[in-house]
Amino acid sequence: MRGSGLENFRLRVFRAVAEEMSFRKAAEVLHLSQPAVSQHIRALEEEAGVRLFDRARGEGHGSQISLTEAGRVLLGYANTAAETMVEAQRALAALNDEAVGELRLGASTTVAQYVLPRILGVFLRQYPQVKLSLVSGNTERIVEAVAEKRVELGIIEGPAMRRDVKTERMVRDEMVLIVSPNHAWAARKAGAIAAAELARVPLLLRERGSGSRRVVERALKKVGLPLRSLRVAMELDSTEAIISGVEAELGVGFVSRCAVNKVLRLGLVRIAEVEGLKIERDFSFVRLAGAEPGGASSSFQRFAMASTG
Repeated sequence: MRGSGLENFRLRVFRAVAEEMSFRKAAEVLHLSQPAVSQHIRALEEEAGVRLFDRARGEGHGSQISLTEAGRVLLGYANTAAETMVEAQRALAALNDEAVGELRLGASTTVAQYVLPRILGVFLRQYPQVKLSLVSGNTERIVEAVAEKRVELGIIEGPAMRRDVKTERMVRDEMVLIVSPNHAWAARKAGAIAAAELARVPLLLRERGSGSRRVVERALKKVGLPLRSLRVAMELDSTEAIISGVEAELGVGFVSRCAVNKVLRLGLVRIAEVEGLKIERDFSFVRLAGAEPGGASSSFQRFAMASTG
């Protein structure tokens, strides 16, 4: 049950009973005794001058209750008041640069796996009153979640490709070509490979809809390598899958530099330089166009910017 510490407590008890349709279950949710819940409801009915529940042995075990017409009317206003108090608490917290309430965050897969864990750990320790939910998917899916208001703030790794959202850079990222240590390019000492050589080896790519794939396709096209000229061996749904495929010598692939620090240290893959090819992109925040930043999402955006700056 969503609510705020500013909410009138009797109304909060009323909403809990109305939601659970049980005095006993409401008492469990509120961590009160059942007699205390009954007392609050009776006091509220006396103040309002109406009966709010029809009780058929409704304050005992295994019994049924229902809202009266007056109860249904009051519930509508009580829910509105609770939402207003949540917004009020957020506004007051913002004056002290505090973050409270829900944070519905979306992140594309590379960001969710390699960038966010460290940031979120510190953020949640600093703002323990934030209740976080995180969804991940490719860039296209995260942008769609923002547009459909399923998340308040997204972090993506490619262009948004929609006009109903707006983006803002979080941090710059570089994509690098990785090869198996046993690949001929891993031991090459004559410098960078020619871009044209990429057309002669199996290439592992992210799936369509991935921001990483869009960035790679655009960069390769600029050096004269459109997708149709490449030997795409596999399309994979995550950076981790591409790294594993390269380790297994299924092909070569482009991944974020931040994703390969560990496997580079372990010697499981190598980075191969490509002549004339430098692939940079932004990890970007994405919001619904026209939406005013506020609450926990605004606090998190500022925190993430400072952490990666």
